[in-house]
Amino acid sequence: MSSEVEITRDGAVATVLLNRPEAMNAVDTDMRRSLTAAFDTLGRDGEVRAVILSGAGKAFCSGADLKSAAANPDTSLRRTARTLIHDFQPLIECIVRLDKPVIAAVNGAAVGVGMSLALACDLLIMAESAYLLSPFVGIGLIPDGGLSWFLTRRIGYGRTFEILAEGQKLSAARCLELGVCNRVAVQADLMETAATWAAALAERAPLALALTKRAARLSMACSLSDSLTMEAEFQTLCASTEDSREAIAAFREKRSPLFRGR
Repeated sequence: MSSEVEITRDGAVATVLLNRPEAMNAVDTDMRRSLTAAFDTLGRDGEVRAVILSGAGKAFCSGADLKSAAANPDTSLRRTARTLIHDFQPLIECIVRLDKPVIAAVNGAAVGVGMSLALACDLLIMAESAYLLSPFVGIGLIPDGGLSWFLTRRIGYGRTFEILAEGQKLSAARCLELGVCNRVAVQADLMETAATWAAALAERAPLALALTKRAARLSMACSLSDSLTMEAEFQTLCASTEDSREAIAAFREKRSPLFRGR
């Protein structure tokens, strides 16, 4: 894994840090591959129960690194579909499919695919000075990286189209008002607040949390009938776990449960 992505651990919480502060954490090839590898590794690590994604320096992520594209626009155009489908899509899907809660701690600008990465996470906390921006239409392009899909499902079609078509810069306060983000924190307290939140989630039953994430994600694309069936199947799985029995025993014994993820 390159130095452009750093992983740190604090108990059951892992933090993935975009580490190209000199480039405002613009995503180049190495960072994209390292990010995908990082989430794949954390997904297979049974000791990790929650993940935080944030950026080093003043920005969360300023988008895709456009320097190489500007140097050779013809080659860039030919590679656009391949890059999006074969490179960015696996990264976005890796975050979405991770059976652990992922919190985006947006410390500054989240622009273009940076906004996509933030919205791909399950939960979103923003520093007061942070913002989200999709500038695509203004430069003759469309939002990518799943941005339109994620934003529409958070706030609906009408507001999503207005924001994307006009290239609106969404402040943290506006994101909280719209329901784009879950929480806003003082800049100096952002990472500590995110870590406390992640640690609290990590104490919950990991299998139940994973299936709750899966059910909520899948429900956005299925009927009520299919959702009810899915919930019944997932509930049957949860009811058979040691964690479920531990929770019942803890309730009877008036103590906090100790979940082991099995």
